[in-house]
Amino acid sequence: MHLRKSRVLRKIREGGCAYSVKLNVMDPRVAEIAAMSGIDCIWIDMEHVPSEYMQVENIVRAAKLYDCDVLTRVAKGSYNDFIKPLEADSTGIMIPHLMSYEEAKQIVYYTKFHPIGRRPIDGGNADGKFCAVSTLDYIKEGNEERFNIVQIEDPEPMAELEEICALPGIDMIFFGPADFSHAIGMPHDIMNETTRAARKKVAECARRNGKMAGTVGGIGNRKELEAEGFNFINLGSDVVGLMQYFNNIVSSLDN
Repeated sequence: MHLRKSRVLRKIREGGCAYSVKLNVMDPRVAEIAAMSGIDCIWIDMEHVPSEYMQVENIVRAAKLYDCDVLTRVAKGSYNDFIKPLEADSTGIMIPHLMSYEEAKQIVYYTKFHPIGRRPIDGGNADGKFCAVSTLDYIKEGNEERFNIVQIEDPEPMAELEEICALPGIDMIFFGPADFSHAIGMPHDIMNETTRAARKKVAECARRNGKMAGTVGGIGNRKELEAEGFNFINLGSDVVGLMQYFNNIVSSLDN
């Protein structure tokens, strides 16, 4: 028995770009519909959304039916907050608001197995197929087929960006334009010159150091972001789609 292989990693290792959609509606039915569409990855959230670990596990089950990865943005806290979504078989975890190189080293320590880090070993959950995967395979494949993402959403870590991107055990650098623009005193203006320059710098630095580069975008600017070097792009969310759908129904009643 082996760990499920990551669709995102497979696609990027083959030179492609992987795409995700974000789900705020933490329902496995919604996740299954998204996975059926053929999207590479579903991004779910424990930072902003009042989610429970059982919801994460059920969403992962639904997504795996269609070979769809699940990325869980964790709540920043203890190491348990990092590893529980992985043990529920999330293919990746996203750590918000990375603030320093020292913090990045701590993330590697908790999220990667030997010889990279010291992630605690269990194997008795969904990711290790309930002890059906041998311990040595679990350790090796956990490092190879699972990924961590650190979010650059503040100006503070930009001074150490090169060191962060070069750090072994960090898999993806993800630029968050909304919080970055907020942090520099220009909330909601994600297209301001400073934020756009930081976005490009993150992609360039990540790719130069052999790391994946991620950000949020849409159908309209997907190719622009890929040209900048991003090879993981979130293209939309369930709540935006649902709001547009219901608004269209109501607005049509006046016609």
